[in-house]
Amino acid sequence: MNVGDRHYRTIWLSDDGRSVEIIDQRWLPHDFRVEKVNTVAGIATAIRDMWVRGAPLIGVTAAYGVAMQMADDPSDAALDGVWEVLHETRPTAINLRWALDEMRNLLRPLPSGQRAEAAYRRAGEIADEDVGLNRAIGVNGLEIIREIAARKQPGEPVNILTHCNAGWLATVDYGTATAPIYLATEAGIPVHVYVDETRPRNQGAQLTAWEMAGHGVPHTLIVDNAGGHLMQRGQIDMVIVGTDRTTADGDVCNKIGTYLKALAAADNDVPFYVALPSPTIDWTVGDGLAEIPIEQRSSDEVSLVWGKTASGEIAQVRISPETTPAANPAFDVTPARLVTGLITERGVARASRDGLKAMFPER
Repeated sequence: MNVGDRHYRTIWLSDDGRSVEIIDQRWLPHDFRVEKVNTVAGIATAIRDMWVRGAPLIGVTAAYGVAMQMADDPSDAALDGVWEVLHETRPTAINLRWALDEMRNLLRPLPSGQRAEAAYRRAGEIADEDVGLNRAIGVNGLEIIREIAARKQPGEPVNILTHCNAGWLATVDYGTATAPIYLATEAGIPVHVYVDETRPRNQGAQLTAWEMAGHGVPHTLIVDNAGGHLMQRGQIDMVIVGTDRTTADGDVCNKIGTYLKALAAADNDVPFYVALPSPTIDWTVGDGLAEIPIEQRSSDEVSLVWGKTASGEIAQVRISPETTPAANPAFDVTPARLVTGLITERGVARASRDGLKAMFPER
């Protein structure tokens, strides 16, 4: 996607052929910063501290981290070590483990002298593949938006609610939940996006809203608890969210608060779709609630918020008493029964083991 008049991906290989450059998302929407990362420790920090975030982008970033390690030390011990170091940074997002497994399985049989070149090549391929997967998700999701638009009066927008940021900033490009929205806009289909602020890190307010504004998509920022109210009044036509891990039975793990949106959608007969590339499916897990580890992040993310002051300074302020403890589960699990469909690169699957197997029979 474009930032101003220049096309950007969220991560790309530097001219030196070894470092990567990333959009540091901690400062958006107030400041657009690009950082160069050239060590495994730097990659781990970027993932853990959410310079980069979103399951697909985390996976690509980790793949480049493996490549950096192979350039420094291509031994088996180093390969296993970098897998462990990067895997522990964000335990919920399955794309992280998928990418690390992909890299280790590729590199393990190779002579040590061939590993660095092969690792950088594969990391670049994973990045390119992510773009292709997300565009295909967009094409398949576009048909859903088109069908809803056909039932409306001419010029009346399709009103879409989204949660967190499953946009191009969460991937290498296009995004997952936003890809159908961008393609609908490009196709001339009027859409309007209700953007959940998405506490505690406000990825909706800070990132999705920034994306929508940059792409010229009509949108409105709402507080997290307003979604159900809008659904009750018929102001939402569909919900599209992303996912950090979806089980083989169709349970969806996503940013905390997603489950409540799904409950409200079910109660108001609003279709609830989840957009995901196939690497986000964890075929080893069936019961998401019982089997997916939920990352517990720092309480500071709840008690402190970043923003831009009237003087233009980006600052952090406390919103709760210093003596008040805070809990911060980063994700929740939406049961498959609440999901209308899973928008994948191959089509829209039923949120069930049979539905996913029909879409991906090779699994």
